[in-house]
Amino acid sequence: MRRVALLGATGSIGRQALEIIQENPELELVAAASGSQPIGGLAPLTQVGGDLTELLERAQPDLVLNAVVGFAGLPATLWALERGVDLALANKESLVAGGELCLAARERGRGRLLPVDSEHSAALQCLEGRELGSVDSLVLTASGGPFRGRSREELADVTSAQALDHPTWNMGPKITIDSATLANKGLELIEAHFLFRLPYDRIEVVVHPQSIVHALVRFRDGASIAHLGYPDMRIPISYALTYPERAATPIEGLDLAAGLVLEFEEPDTSVFPLLRLAREAGERGGTYPCVYNAANEVAVAAFRVSRVGFLEIAGLVEEALAAADGAAARDLEELVEVDAETRRVVRNELAPA
Repeated sequence: MRRVALLGATGSIGRQALEIIQENPELELVAAASGSQPIGGLAPLTQVGGDLTELLERAQPDLVLNAVVGFAGLPATLWALERGVDLALANKESLVAGGELCLAARERGRGRLLPVDSEHSAALQCLEGRELGSVDSLVLTASGGPFRGRSREELADVTSAQALDHPTWNMGPKITIDSATLANKGLELIEAHFLFRLPYDRIEVVVHPQSIVHALVRFRDGASIAHLGYPDMRIPISYALTYPERAATPIEGLDLAAGLVLEFEEPDTSVFPLLRLAREAGERGGTYPCVYNAANEVAVAAFRVSRVGFLEIAGLVEEALAAADGAAARDLEELVEVDAETRRVVRNELAPA
């Protein structure tokens, strides 16, 4: 029996994780947390808001599924990694903002870090058991979001509702808007760098509108191995929760004879510059990825309430990166300071509400 703590229980990942836990007798939900919605009775221990590490200390789980949205999930990630507790990580911002701190904590704790993002789960499965020296490059796929193929002029007046209309995935609002701007793929690019210790010039992003191929690894002998499946987050969630087993799920397998079409194209970073800015922030290192994430979180929140336009999101992030010194953070406290200062700078750039 594996004792599971679920953080972010009311979000898209959390709700699907609950389905999987309820259907698997080897999983026991011992604690659950939400940001603001009441969840009393969902688990023996529950918490709404507050310090998530306090809940984890009381629960002492075998596995933490961190599906918190944004920088707020970082302390819980560090708690699990420091203590060697298995971590199923859906909170990509933890590794983006605090990658070096997280890897150092993992080295001390020696626990398993299991990515829940579909692309990183796929990459893990393609890479598992293989020497890193045999890998030529990693390819992450992006759906392209609802605005794929549009020009900047066509994006000038798009609304939050339009950005939330994703063509292939059913996700929470923040990640869906990030998918529309390609910021999500930028965050995943940085996350992949820390997860798999590959340099940025060996991580490629391609647009794949069908969302069937989730990741592909090229090897030095010229061969490539890809992970394919219909776009359903229950697959990577189940894989992380039941690893190293591969539990049954209700998702159907690919029907290759049904006229399956796979298309790939290069992302247009002139129209969607947040992908380019993420790569640049990652390559510069230090706290630049933290700044990128914080600025994007504030800008997306402003876009959702119509305080900025869709195209202004990238501009706010670029200005924040230009204003930052990017010095490396020695601990969580310093990283929190960088995150807070970045948010203050970006909010000051916003028009009055």
